[in-house]
Amino acid sequence: MSEMWTVKVVGLGVVVLSLSVELLSRLLRRLWPGKPLNEVLFFPSEIACVEHIFPPSLPHFCLCPLPHGVETSFSRLLRHILSASSSLDVCIFAFSNMDLCRAVLVLHRRGVTIRLISDKDYAIITGSQIGVLRKAGICARCNINSVYMHHKFAVVDGRLLITGSLNWTLTAVQSNMENILVTEEPDLVRPFIKEFNRLWVYNDPGSRYNQNLTD
Repeated sequence: MSEMWTVKVVGLGVVVLSLSVELLSRLLRRLWPGKPLNEVLFFPSEIACVEHIFPPSLPHFCLCPLPHGVETSFSRLLRHILSASSSLDVCIFAFSNMDLCRAVLVLHRRGVTIRLISDKDYAIITGSQIGVLRKAGICARCNINSVYMHHKFAVVDGRLLITGSLNWTLTAVQSNMENILVTEEPDLVRPFIKEFNRLWVYNDPGSRYNQNLTD
């Protein structure tokens, strides 16, 4: 009994320390921006527990059999997404990964403004998380024409670009050879913001133009 209690206490301490380090890192970046962030992530990612990245929902340490305290490409991706404080724009071909969906839902509950564009065919396949996000009240639009919406990028707070070959699926994360570029370079971020806003307006199902297309 005492050993289990020790494991729980130590585990909770690890979670608190991890959150404290992340919050301190964000504060330091705001106070002393320094060089823009540039990071490259490669997949498949090592399979490890990511519970410590999310807000603690249980009063004890995760006892799942996966490796704990391991920094992976996927954990880095989750951290970048969860760093959003005001907005998250996602333009993604396929979205079925439940941990990425969970991260978006966490941001939604925090009051972060979320806009999502996905491919209309892949939005309705078995396992797609688009319906889950819509049920939570998140606005998700799909392409209105017959071509694939094949983009794979996200913009965090209008300052951080996440882009590459990775679809937001379990297969892409754990099995495929994929890449992601994470950058705060304004000259790279701005064109993606412009393209997202263009696609958001173009794929508005309530616009007069799109109503004419479907009549």
